[in-house]
Amino acid sequence: MKIYLVFVFLLCLQQTFAQTRGEVTEIKDPLIDSLIAKRIELYKQKPTVTNPVSKAIVSDMGYRVQVFYGSDRKEAFNEQNRFKTAYPTIRTYITYKEPNYYLRIGDFRTRMEAQAMLNELKGTFPTLFIFREKINAPDLDVNK
Repeated sequence: MKIYLVFVFLLCLQQTFAQTRGEVTEIKDPLIDSLIAKRIELYKQKPTVTNPVSKAIVSDMGYRVQVFYGSDRKEAFNEQNRFKTAYPTIRTYITYKEPNYYLRIGDFRTRMEAQAMLNELKGTFPTLFIFREKINAPDLDVNK
């Protein structure tokens, strides 16, 4: 009886470890390939005013400085233009949360970087606040 049970056990054990080579069939909608190609094409385009293509990668939590908030949309975009003329390399973000528009600038990894920018902007912009939120990864300077 014991020999019979050992034989059955070994037979079952051999079947569990037996590997067979199979074939994988990929079934997908052909539109997926065209969407991927379109995304790659958009990623390679140069940014314009109507199509602001960005290679920004959303990273971790960081800090942004709020430069303006108010209910007038035109005023928010005017403030963005005014800031962009003074600091063209710093990214700006306009968001709308009813009833106000918020203009926040920068992708600072530390609060000290955001505080330094806030101190630099104190005379130019009257209402400045530092907010902790998800930021885009800053561009790396490869020349250093």
